[in-house]
Amino acid sequence: MKNAQVKATQLKDYVAPAFLVDHVDLAFFLKPEATKVHSKIKIRQNSNSKKPLVLDGDELRLDSVSIDGRVLSTDEYLLNEFSLTVPDFPAEGELEIVTFIDPVQNTKLEGLYLSGGNFCTQCEAEGFRRITFYPDRPDVMATYTVTVHADKASYPILLSNGNLIDQGVNEDGSHWARWDDPFPKPSYLFALVAGDLACHEDVFKTRSGQDVTLKIFVEHGNEDKCAYAMDSLIRSMKWDEDRFGLEYDLDIFNIVAVSDFNMGAMENKSLNIFNSKCILASPDTATDMEFERIEAIVAHEYFHNWTGNRVTCRDWFQLSLKEGLTVYRDQEFTADMRSAPVKRIQDVRTLRARQFPEDSGPLSHPIRPESYIEINNFYTSTVYEKGGEVIRMMAEILGKEGFRKGLDLYFKRHDNQAVTCDDFVAAMEDANGVDLNHFRLWYSQAGTPEVEASWSYDAEEKSFTLTLDQLTAPTPGQKTKQPLLIPFTVGLIGENGEELSLKLQGESDDGPVTSRCTLRFDQEHQTFKFIDVHQRPTPSLNRNFSAPIKLSTKYTTEDLGFLMGHDKDAFSRWDAAQTYASRLILKMVQTIQEGGSPKFDAQYAEKVALNIADKSLDPAFLAQMLTLPSVDYVTEQMEVADFAAVEKARSVFKVGIAKALFEQFKDLYLVANDTMPYSPDSISAGRRALRNAALGYLSVIDDPECLKLVVAQFDTSDNMTDRMVALSLLADIPGEEREKALSEFESRYADNTLVMDKWFAVQATSTIPNALDEVKKLLSHSAFSYKNPNKVRALIGAFSGANPARFHAEDGEGYRFLADSIIRLNSINPQVASKILAPLGSWRRMNATHQKMMKTELQRILDTENLSNDVYEIASKSLS
Repeated sequence: MKNAQVKATQLKDYVAPAFLVDHVDLAFFLKPEATKVHSKIKIRQNSNSKKPLVLDGDELRLDSVSIDGRVLSTDEYLLNEFSLTVPDFPAEGELEIVTFIDPVQNTKLEGLYLSGGNFCTQCEAEGFRRITFYPDRPDVMATYTVTVHADKASYPILLSNGNLIDQGVNEDGSHWARWDDPFPKPSYLFALVAGDLACHEDVFKTRSGQDVTLKIFVEHGNEDKCAYAMDSLIRSMKWDEDRFGLEYDLDIFNIVAVSDFNMGAMENKSLNIFNSKCILASPDTATDMEFERIEAIVAHEYFHNWTGNRVTCRDWFQLSLKEGLTVYRDQEFTADMRSAPVKRIQDVRTLRARQFPEDSGPLSHPIRPESYIEINNFYTSTVYEKGGEVIRMMAEILGKEGFRKGLDLYFKRHDNQAVTCDDFVAAMEDANGVDLNHFRLWYSQAGTPEVEASWSYDAEEKSFTLTLDQLTAPTPGQKTKQPLLIPFTVGLIGENGEELSLKLQGESDDGPVTSRCTLRFDQEHQTFKFIDVHQRPTPSLNRNFSAPIKLSTKYTTEDLGFLMGHDKDAFSRWDAAQTYASRLILKMVQTIQEGGSPKFDAQYAEKVALNIADKSLDPAFLAQMLTLPSVDYVTEQMEVADFAAVEKARSVFKVGIAKALFEQFKDLYLVANDTMPYSPDSISAGRRALRNAALGYLSVIDDPECLKLVVAQFDTSDNMTDRMVALSLLADIPGEEREKALSEFESRYADNTLVMDKWFAVQATSTIPNALDEVKKLLSHSAFSYKNPNKVRALIGAFSGANPARFHAEDGEGYRFLADSIIRLNSINPQVASKILAPLGSWRRMNATHQKMMKTELQRILDTENLSNDVYEIASKSLS
């Protein structure tokens, strides 16, 4: 096994830096194959202990080292593959280093590299060490001045952090620009962009009257696709002022969209760098979900200006300090901009699809991990989405005003500092006079709590008793779990569908009358008694998903059907439908496994019909109610996964609903036909979502007239949302119409790289039997490249992560295909390779035959020569 000697970094081993940096002066002389970086760093010892100065570096060619103007001889420093050590650095001095780097060969896309002929950087988490030697850790914060030199014709735009303070032309005709960032920042927030770019510009006036220039830079020809991102930025700036009192702090805010990027976007101070798919949008190229995603990501990166930049992480174990908090903030922003219930449903879908499996598998870790080999591997759904849920629970416990008070104190105490998750919780405690010591377990304990709820009603006593039990299963490195403090929100619904007033036994009589109560559930076993309950209620539990738990109840199918039609909490109403459908699908799976033919339960269709008939429901919410639980979600509830059986059962179930409610779906589709000009706003998007949900049901009926509806929508759509829905439906229906639609789509968008990613993904997720064969052919398509992360995710990642029945095919070819792809990507972009490896780690849930095949492929990956730390860590943990 390779890389066995790699040592993990441990949280318990944290030591404050021996040296601090006060100011960094950087000069870049940009050339594609030999960029010169000249750094001057003002350094001072952080303690009286005399330690050598150790600087991080990776793939750098060192030219010279000087201290206070004196050039050092080679025997005065120690240079190795990943560091530069100066044993006798003074208590304070200026270190000057000249290095050369090769951006063209930087396929890892970390540090300084080229994308579409333009220079750009990605320094989080440890990319700055690929630019120059430096103490590359988040608790070393400094102010920066950056001067960028480049050929003016090739790179007319020169950008870095902060404000532009000077610019000019050199004697050789090249030009330069000098940027100054007055706010101390860690090296991971450094950014530089140079290229021939077009600009979309606007201005925002802060509440204190400062005019901020806003610019979005894109490749020429994409200027017309920036308007929505700019509008999202302006709205997020205004929202942050109104909701949290946070104002922007510089004269300019720049965004640059690049084609090659390992993630969605990066919040570098005043110079956000985005994956182009998270900025560019027009009705003809982006779907409604992509417009919404752009809105959310632009807001997320802007919100980092305070929660991540002004106050940052002391070390990378504290990553959720900035990411979990900012996820919560961007979720709240989207909820205010759009439908709050639908946003909550979408976020929980994501959590259940990505984070719950992560929490129950070999890669399970707390939101504040204890150790890592490669920090890039901890940019996970646990740190982000579960981290956001932990912040949400804290806000639920403290209330909106209490949470704001805590956040205000957090900034007052820690502005321009690198701090810990404990510092954040302490600010919440001190601002509200509460003890959150028990709640802190959410930061250190991995796994998803499983909560079992049971209840009884005493008609004579007029009381309702709710009993809750919690258990968190062992996870790697954590066999013993403690009960967590779970804010568990409940409601009681009377027989007529009305919300009942809640009064807990022992509560004061003069308290507010409410139909929603958040219980403090902090023991393994707890009982709560509600009094003055004058009719037998149906409980509505974990309302609005008040805690990220797996809930087991004694609901009957009648209870679930009742909640589907009457629960006033939109999330719980939707969740009842998901639970009801999952139970019926799993019952059908059992029939399939026993060799029988599954039969559809028509009672579920009756409950769906009642929701369709309810004109009070928001179309966007009704579309969610019509969306069945995914194959992955249903399979997660099985002891031994059987993706093929679940997919078959779900298909029969959907056909059953479609046939039972054919007329209703036809009416929904025709009545919701929107003749208004396309708009990405929430109301219009909701109408389209409902119309397309109806078309999805019609498409599964073996009826030529229904197929004509799908084909007609593909042929006549004036927007990408409707066109992509039709294409996705046709991609699952073998035949002439499928091939014609795929060919026409390819011809129409051959020159649009982002739209071609959709074309790759729709084929990678197709349910046709030979989907893998098609994916393998597409690897040779001229629009595909292993060097572009978006392409890899759209084709390889989509197949292995979003087409479970084909990936887990009986012959094991899906596993071999993914392992081959990872081995190839390991030498190109290890970060992307490690990110698509996770599906192989689910072998424990499979039958013995599949387990053996998956473990064989994991071992083959581990036996690869020159295996990167990124891939080694995920593969070794997945196999262990």
